[in-house]
Amino acid sequence: MNKVEPIRDKSKIAELKEILMQQSYRNYILFVLGINTGLRISDMLKLKVKNVRDKTHIVLKEQKTSKNKRFLINSNLRRELKDYIKGMEAEEHLFQSRIGTNKPLTRFQAYRIFSEAGRKAGLESIACHSTRKTFGYWHYKKNKDVALLQKLFNHSSPSITLDYIGITQDIMDESIEKFSL
Repeated sequence: MNKVEPIRDKSKIAELKEILMQQSYRNYILFVLGINTGLRISDMLKLKVKNVRDKTHIVLKEQKTSKNKRFLINSNLRRELKDYIKGMEAEEHLFQSRIGTNKPLTRFQAYRIFSEAGRKAGLESIACHSTRKTFGYWHYKKNKDVALLQKLFNHSSPSITLDYIGITQDIMDESIEKFSL
C-alpha cells in the first residue's frame, strides 16, 4: 500500500475543490470538512446534520481511539455547512450514500471519490487520509506548533506528528537539495 501524502500546494487544493464541486456538493463538503478539521474519515462519515446545525464545535467520540473530542467549526466552514444542510433533517447523515435511505457513504466510496478527483488534478497518493494530513501540514506551516498539532491528532510524540504530515520528508529533501559536493 502506498503512503498517502498531504496536499502541499494550495492551488491543487483549490483545483480539487472545483473538481469535487462539479461531482457533487456532498463530495465538496466532505473534502472541505476534512481539510478544515483534521477529522478522520471514519468520524466524518458518521456525522449527522444535528452534529453541525447551529453548532460552533463538532463533539464526538473518535472511532479509532474511543476518546471524546471537540473540534471547532471555523466561521468559513460554518457558512459552508449551513448552506449544505439547508432543508435536511436533523437525523440525516451529512454524507449520504446514493444507495438506500439515509445510509452514510462508506469509507470505500469516499476513497473512490478522493482518489478519482486526485487523479484528475494530477496528484498521486490521494485518498481518505489526505484531508487529515493536509489539515495537519497547513496547520503546522501556519502555526509552527508541533505540540499543539500532536495534541489535536492524539499522537504520542512530536516526531510521529512531523512524519505523519510529511514535514520530516520535506526537511530531508530540502537538506539534500542544498547539499552538494
